[in-house]
Amino acid sequence: MPLYLVRHADAVSEQESQARPLSDRGRHQVRALAAFFRGNGQFTPAYIWHSPLSRARETAELLLIGLASETALVETPGLLPEDDPQEIANRLNAITSAVNVAIVGHEPHLSALATSLIRGKPAAAVLDFKKGAVLALERAGNAHKKTGQPLWRARWHITPELLVAKPTPAVPDL
Repeated sequence: MPLYLVRHADAVSEQESQARPLSDRGRHQVRALAAFFRGNGQFTPAYIWHSPLSRARETAELLLIGLASETALVETPGLLPEDDPQEIANRLNAITSAVNVAIVGHEPHLSALATSLIRGKPAAAVLDFKKGAVLALERAGNAHKKTGQPLWRARWHITPELLVAKPTPAVPDL
């Protein structure tokens, strides 16, 4: 069961809008991610769980549109920035079928969730999600020896900056 953790893309500031929808840059980030994944088939969720905040919902919607997918969008409680990530970890660990899920959320929740899944217990976060970043996880097939929680391992991690083509400097002849 692949699991995809997606941090919402760039949003406008709170001064610009209390709702904090995606900025032009954020919409561009999501379109680039969707085009990348449409081309390689490495992002195939059956469900996209997202927080109720507009920037996460918009990120999920634009991914869905860009992938031309029939993936189901599900507004999911427990995905706000300060929510307890163990609630979502427990829900994920209870899923026994091979259903692929993507979660579009926020920091610091996503990094705490990823750490909890990888370590098998709550711990200090081991990574920080950039806006628009995606981390793919898969079950490792074993459980934490003390908590009994399934362990997960990272498959890949991508940030929007990796998808922007930059000019390659000329290599001097030797």
